Amino acid sequence: MSEFEGKVVLVTGAGRGIGRAISEAFAAQGARVATNDITPVNLDETVARITAAGGTARSYVFDVAKALPVNAMVEQVLGDWGRVDILVNNAGVEPHAPLLELDEWDWQRTLDVNLSGPFYTMQAVGKVMRAQGGGVVVNIASIAGRAHGLKDRSAYVASKTGLIGLTREAAREFAAYNIRVNAVCPGVIETEMTAALRQNEAILRKWLEDIPLGRLGHPQDVTGLVLFLCSQAAAYLTGQAINIDGGKVMC
Repeated sequence: MSEFEGKVVLVTGAGRGIGRAISEAFAAQGARVATNDITPVNLDETVARITAAGGTARSYVFDVAKALPVNAMVEQVLGDWGRVDILVNNAGVEPHAPLLELDEWDWQRTLDVNLSGPFYTMQAVGKVMRAQGGGVVVNIASIAGRAHGLKDRSAYVASKTGLIGLTREAAREFAAYNIRVNAVCPGVIETEMTAALRQNEAILRKWLEDIPLGRLGHPQDVTGLVLFLCSQAAAYLTGQAINIDGGKVMC
Protein backbone atom coordinates (compact mmCIF):
# COMPACT_ATOMS: atom_id res chain seq x y z
CA MET A 1 0.00 0.00 0.00
CA SER A 2 1.26 3.50 -0.88
CA GLU A 3 1.97 5.91 1.96
CA PHE A 4 -0.29 8.39 0.15
CA GLU A 5 -3.30 6.06 0.32
CA GLY A 6 -6.26 8.03 1.68
CA LYS A 7 -4.29 11.29 2.04
CA VAL A 8 -6.01 14.49 0.94
CA VAL A 9 -3.92 16.50 -1.51
CA LEU A 10 -4.83 20.00 -2.68
CA VAL A 11 -3.23 20.98 -6.01
CA THR A 12 -3.68 24.48 -7.43
CA GLY A 13 -3.42 25.08 -11.15
CA ALA A 14 -4.42 21.47 -11.76
CA GLY A 15 -6.26 22.07 -15.02
CA ARG A 16 -3.31 21.29 -17.29
CA GLY A 17 0.43 20.77 -17.56
CA ILE A 18 2.46 20.17 -14.41
CA GLY A 19 -0.55 20.60 -12.11
CA ARG A 20 -2.54 17.95 -13.96
CA ALA A 21 0.42 15.56 -13.93
CA ILE A 22 0.93 16.05 -10.18
CA SER A 23 -2.77 15.47 -9.52
CA GLU A 24 -2.77 12.26 -11.58
CA ALA A 25 0.40 11.02 -9.88
CA PHE A 26 -1.02 11.44 -6.38
CA ALA A 27 -4.33 9.86 -7.41
CA ALA A 28 -2.45 6.88 -8.85
CA GLN A 29 -0.89 6.45 -5.39
CA GLY A 30 -4.32 6.27 -3.76
CA ALA A 31 -4.59 9.89 -2.59
CA ARG A 32 -7.83 11.85 -2.70
CA VAL A 33 -7.05 14.86 -4.84
CA ALA A 34 -8.69 18.28 -4.50
CA THR A 35 -7.95 19.83 -7.88
CA ASN A 36 -8.12 23.60 -8.22
CA ASP A 37 -8.12 25.86 -11.24
CA ILE A 38 -9.86 28.99 -12.46
CA THR A 39 -10.91 27.32 -15.74
CA PRO A 40 -13.72 24.77 -15.21
CA VAL A 41 -13.32 23.04 -18.59
CA ASN A 42 -9.66 22.19 -18.01
CA LEU A 43 -10.37 21.10 -14.45
CA ASP A 44 -13.24 18.85 -15.55
CA GLU A 45 -10.85 17.07 -17.91
CA THR A 46 -8.31 16.53 -15.13
CA VAL A 47 -10.95 15.04 -12.83
CA ALA A 48 -12.34 12.89 -15.65
CA ARG A 49 -8.87 11.51 -16.43
CA ILE A 50 -8.25 10.66 -12.78
CA THR A 51 -11.67 9.05 -12.37
CA ALA A 52 -11.27 7.03 -15.55
CA ALA A 53 -7.99 5.66 -14.20
CA GLY A 54 -9.71 4.56 -10.99
CA GLY A 55 -8.60 7.48 -8.83
CA THR A 56 -10.52 9.89 -6.61
CA ALA A 57 -10.67 13.61 -7.30
CA ARG A 58 -12.98 16.59 -7.01
CA SER A 59 -12.82 20.00 -8.65
CA TYR A 60 -12.71 23.34 -6.86
CA VAL A 61 -13.05 26.33 -9.16
CA PHE A 62 -11.63 29.29 -7.27
CA ASP A 63 -9.26 32.15 -8.02
CA VAL A 64 -6.25 31.66 -5.73
CA ALA A 65 -5.14 35.25 -6.33
CA LYS A 66 -7.63 36.49 -3.73
CA ALA A 67 -7.81 35.61 -0.04
CA LEU A 68 -11.58 35.21 0.28
CA PRO A 69 -11.91 32.62 -2.52
CA VAL A 70 -8.92 30.71 -1.12
CA ASN A 71 -10.49 30.57 2.34
CA ALA A 72 -13.80 29.44 0.81
CA MET A 73 -12.00 26.73 -1.19
CA VAL A 74 -10.22 25.35 1.87
CA GLU A 75 -13.47 25.32 3.82
CA GLN A 76 -15.13 23.40 1.00
CA VAL A 77 -12.29 20.85 0.88
CA LEU A 78 -12.60 20.39 4.64
CA GLY A 79 -16.35 19.98 4.29
CA ASP A 80 -15.86 17.30 1.66
CA TRP A 81 -12.90 15.39 3.10
CA GLY A 82 -12.26 16.70 6.61
CA ARG A 83 -8.55 17.43 6.27
CA VAL A 84 -5.67 18.52 4.02
CA ASP A 85 -2.46 16.52 4.27
CA ILE A 86 -0.51 17.93 1.33
CA LEU A 87 -0.65 21.28 -0.47
CA VAL A 88 0.97 21.79 -3.88
CA ASN A 89 1.01 25.41 -5.04
CA ASN A 90 1.31 25.13 -8.80
CA ALA A 91 -1.02 27.82 -10.21
CA GLY A 92 0.91 30.33 -12.26
CA VAL A 93 0.83 32.84 -15.10
CA GLU A 94 3.72 33.99 -17.28
CA PRO A 95 3.24 37.14 -19.38
CA HIS A 96 5.87 37.74 -22.06
CA ALA A 97 6.85 41.40 -22.42
CA PRO A 98 9.93 43.59 -21.98
CA LEU A 99 9.94 45.47 -18.68
CA LEU A 100 9.47 48.82 -20.44
CA GLU A 101 6.33 47.53 -22.17
CA LEU A 102 4.80 45.39 -19.40
CA ASP A 103 1.44 46.84 -18.42
CA GLU A 104 0.27 47.25 -14.86
CA TRP A 105 -2.45 44.60 -15.09
CA ASP A 106 -0.03 41.85 -16.21
CA TRP A 107 2.49 42.84 -13.55
CA GLN A 108 -0.07 42.81 -10.75
CA ARG A 109 -1.89 39.70 -11.91
CA THR A 110 1.40 37.77 -12.07
CA LEU A 111 2.32 38.73 -8.51
CA ASP A 112 -1.23 38.02 -7.33
CA VAL A 113 -1.35 34.49 -8.79
CA ASN A 114 2.29 33.39 -8.49
CA LEU A 115 3.19 34.89 -5.12
CA SER A 116 0.12 36.09 -3.23
CA GLY A 117 -1.74 32.89 -4.17
CA PRO A 118 0.76 30.61 -2.41
CA PHE A 119 0.78 32.99 0.56
CA TYR A 120 -3.02 32.79 0.88
CA THR A 121 -3.15 29.03 0.48
CA MET A 122 -0.26 28.40 2.88
CA GLN A 123 -1.91 30.66 5.43
CA ALA A 124 -5.30 28.94 5.15
CA VAL A 125 -4.02 25.36 4.82
CA GLY A 126 -1.25 25.94 7.35
CA LYS A 127 -3.83 26.58 10.06
CA VAL A 128 -5.56 23.33 9.14
CA MET A 129 -2.28 21.40 9.19
CA ARG A 130 -1.31 22.94 12.53
CA ALA A 131 -4.56 21.69 14.05
CA GLN A 132 -4.00 18.25 12.48
CA GLY A 133 -0.47 17.98 13.85
CA GLY A 134 1.44 18.33 10.58
CA GLY A 135 1.52 18.27 6.80
CA VAL A 136 3.61 19.00 3.72
CA VAL A 137 3.68 21.96 1.33
CA VAL A 138 5.44 22.02 -2.04
CA ASN A 139 5.62 25.27 -4.00
CA ILE A 140 6.29 25.06 -7.74
CA ALA A 141 8.77 27.87 -8.36
CA SER A 142 11.15 28.03 -11.34
CA ILE A 143 14.83 28.20 -12.22
CA ALA A 144 13.84 31.65 -13.50
CA GLY A 145 13.72 32.67 -9.84
CA ARG A 146 17.40 31.80 -9.44
CA ALA A 147 20.46 33.49 -10.89
CA HIS A 148 19.91 34.89 -14.40
CA GLY A 149 16.12 34.67 -14.82
CA LEU A 150 14.53 34.80 -18.28
CA LYS A 151 14.38 37.40 -21.04
CA ASP A 152 11.16 39.46 -21.18
CA ARG A 153 9.71 37.79 -18.05
CA SER A 154 10.33 40.43 -15.36
CA ALA A 155 7.01 39.88 -13.57
CA TYR A 156 7.38 36.08 -13.69
CA VAL A 157 10.98 36.18 -12.47
CA ALA A 158 10.10 38.56 -9.64
CA SER A 159 7.19 36.37 -8.53
CA LYS A 160 9.20 33.13 -8.59
CA THR A 161 12.15 34.72 -6.79
CA GLY A 162 9.73 35.89 -4.13
CA LEU A 163 8.15 32.43 -3.92
CA ILE A 164 11.51 30.84 -3.16
CA GLY A 165 12.05 33.35 -0.34
CA LEU A 166 8.53 32.79 0.95
CA THR A 167 9.14 29.03 0.95
CA ARG A 168 12.20 29.41 3.16
CA GLU A 169 10.46 31.66 5.66
CA ALA A 170 7.32 29.50 5.76
CA ALA A 171 9.51 26.45 6.41
CA ARG A 172 11.17 28.23 9.32
CA GLU A 173 7.84 29.22 10.90
CA PHE A 174 5.91 26.02 10.13
CA ALA A 175 8.59 23.66 11.48
CA ALA A 176 7.20 24.12 14.99
CA TYR A 177 3.92 22.61 13.76
CA ASN A 178 5.49 19.60 12.01
CA ILE A 179 4.79 21.13 8.59
CA ARG A 180 7.52 20.83 5.98
CA VAL A 181 7.73 23.37 3.14
CA ASN A 182 9.93 23.02 0.06
CA ALA A 183 10.07 24.46 -3.45
CA VAL A 184 10.64 22.75 -6.77
CA CYS A 185 12.31 24.84 -9.47
CA PRO A 186 11.65 23.34 -12.92
CA GLY A 187 13.56 24.32 -16.02
CA VAL A 188 11.79 24.27 -19.37
CA ILE A 189 9.04 21.66 -19.10
CA GLU A 190 7.00 20.66 -22.14
CA THR A 191 3.52 21.96 -21.35
CA GLU A 192 0.97 24.24 -22.97
CA MET A 193 2.84 27.25 -21.52
CA THR A 194 6.05 26.32 -23.34
CA ALA A 195 4.54 24.91 -26.55
CA ALA A 196 5.72 27.93 -28.56
CA LEU A 197 9.32 26.95 -27.87
CA ARG A 198 8.90 23.89 -30.09
CA GLN A 199 7.91 26.20 -32.96
CA ASN A 200 11.19 28.14 -32.87
CA GLU A 201 14.02 25.80 -33.81
CA ALA A 202 16.77 28.36 -33.17
CA ILE A 203 15.67 29.07 -29.62
CA LEU A 204 15.00 25.39 -28.93
CA ARG A 205 18.46 24.43 -30.17
CA LYS A 206 20.06 27.09 -27.95
CA TRP A 207 18.19 25.81 -24.89
CA LEU A 208 19.13 22.20 -25.60
CA GLU A 209 22.79 23.12 -25.97
CA ASP A 210 22.75 24.41 -22.38
CA ILE A 211 21.07 21.30 -20.92
CA PRO A 212 23.55 18.48 -20.23
CA LEU A 213 20.83 15.81 -20.41
CA GLY A 214 20.00 17.03 -23.92
CA ARG A 215 16.22 17.32 -23.72
CA LEU A 216 13.42 19.43 -22.33
CA GLY A 217 11.70 18.22 -19.19
CA HIS A 218 8.38 16.41 -19.07
CA PRO A 219 5.70 16.99 -16.42
CA GLN A 220 6.38 13.48 -15.12
CA ASP A 221 9.95 14.52 -14.34
CA VAL A 222 8.54 17.04 -11.88
CA THR A 223 5.97 14.73 -10.33
CA GLY A 224 8.62 12.28 -9.16
CA LEU A 225 10.39 14.99 -7.18
CA VAL A 226 7.14 16.33 -5.75
CA LEU A 227 6.07 12.88 -4.55
CA PHE A 228 9.49 12.35 -2.99
CA LEU A 229 9.34 15.66 -1.11
CA CYS A 230 5.91 14.74 0.24
CA SER A 231 7.06 11.27 1.35
CA GLN A 232 8.62 10.06 4.58
CA ALA A 233 11.87 9.59 2.65
CA ALA A 234 12.16 13.40 2.73
CA ALA A 235 11.20 13.76 6.39
CA TYR A 236 14.36 15.76 7.18
CA LEU A 237 14.04 18.13 4.20
CA THR A 238 12.46 21.55 4.62
CA GLY A 239 13.15 25.07 3.40
CA GLN A 240 14.86 23.81 0.24
CA ALA A 241 14.52 25.02 -3.34
CA ILE A 242 15.50 22.17 -5.66
CA ASN A 243 16.24 22.62 -9.34
CA ILE A 244 14.91 20.06 -11.81
CA ASP A 245 16.28 21.29 -15.10
CA GLY A 246 18.38 18.60 -16.75
CA GLY A 247 21.55 20.05 -15.24
CA LYS A 248 21.26 23.48 -16.87
CA VAL A 249 23.78 25.85 -15.27
CA MET A 250 22.04 29.08 -14.23
CA CYS A 251 24.76 30.77 -12.15
